[in-house]
Amino acid sequence: MTRTTLAAPSLVSQSAERVVHMVGLGTHHPPGLVRQAESAEIATQRCCDNDEQAHWLHRVYEQSTIERRHIVVMDDGRAAHDAFYPPRRSPDDRGPGVQQRMQAYARFAPPLASAAARRALAQAGVRPADVRQLVTVSCTGFAAPGLDMRLIELLGLSPSVGRTAIGFMGCHGAVNGLRVARALAHEHPGEPVLLCAVELCSMHFQYGHHRQRIIANALFADGAAACVLQASDHESATPAATRAPNPAPAQWSVVDTTSCLLPNTQGVMTWTIGEHGFRMTLSPRVPALVKRHLRDFLQPWLAEHGLAVADVGQWAVHPGGPRVLDAVEQALDLPASAMAASRDVLRDYGNMSSPTVLFIIERLPCVAGDGPCVVLAFGPGLMIEAALLMPTSPPTPAG
Repeated sequence: MTRTTLAAPSLVSQSAERVVHMVGLGTHHPPGLVRQAESAEIATQRCCDNDEQAHWLHRVYEQSTIERRHIVVMDDGRAAHDAFYPPRRSPDDRGPGVQQRMQAYARFAPPLASAAARRALAQAGVRPADVRQLVTVSCTGFAAPGLDMRLIELLGLSPSVGRTAIGFMGCHGAVNGLRVARALAHEHPGEPVLLCAVELCSMHFQYGHHRQRIIANALFADGAAACVLQASDHESATPAATRAPNPAPAQWSVVDTTSCLLPNTQGVMTWTIGEHGFRMTLSPRVPALVKRHLRDFLQPWLAEHGLAVADVGQWAVHPGGPRVLDAVEQALDLPASAMAASRDVLRDYGNMSSPTVLFIIERLPCVAGDGPCVVLAFGPGLMIEAALLMPTSPPTPAG
């Protein structure tokens, strides 16, 4: 395994270090909703040539544990969906081409992202004009001028805001976004950094009976999430002994991030551009690879922070599918409750790719004094991305 990490101090010595707080977090999904049973019927009309294929497809959709997903092309109802993705006219029909899908991405993605960003900014109490750096994450669409410039317009960000676009990294993109946003916030304490991840996975629904692509059709959905990071010197936070009787709720701080490329796995998960959308390769080997390698990767990194797996209080694990969550539980000897938030998000929203881990973090209680949270996500490579969060007291407002 090849592992990379951004050096961070041990948690026992963090009191003398600058702390990067997650001061605001917001999520948003399209209003258009499709139940998984209806989704399976839609897919059958576009992916199956006989009853045997249809039976297999319905079993995949049922075993996903997903109950409902939010899809932008369902915003105006089933008729709008069927107009964009009509039933096959012939066995060779592969649906709309890349140009049509990218035009829809450019239409739907910025409003979805801006809604999540507004919620994060409101929770943080940060005016859009005061954001100094903008980090965007997406792997499901391309346009230039892109998502970053549309967010400047839609949110009223400063025209001089710094921009960093993280693209085509897949389900672990938001962890890479946290890495970049943390570094920017750490470099400029007090200056807000806005991170926004948005994915329209529905833009890449694949026609035809290709089993790995049908599995992707069954799992993926649309959504957006954003967070605001801001650094402060730890010493400036109000000591616990002198806090007001009703202190502000704790906030997550982003302590460190790390990456691991698993050996000889370049073909087990891929995300490539075809003539009719982006195509995913999702090997059934992924859960076994996670189970085999995760502990050996995670334990040394946690030890650098004076921690063991048993010290982790909460887990925000990207639900690539139910079997991936099972593999994480088994690899780390975790109770079923450790994956509860991940399974709930998968059930209620499906796999939204990069924003999903932020949806999970939003569901986790953040209580000062509780143990740390580990964020895990898996993507093309096969890569494991991880982040270490700690519940901390919010920074003392200036003045």
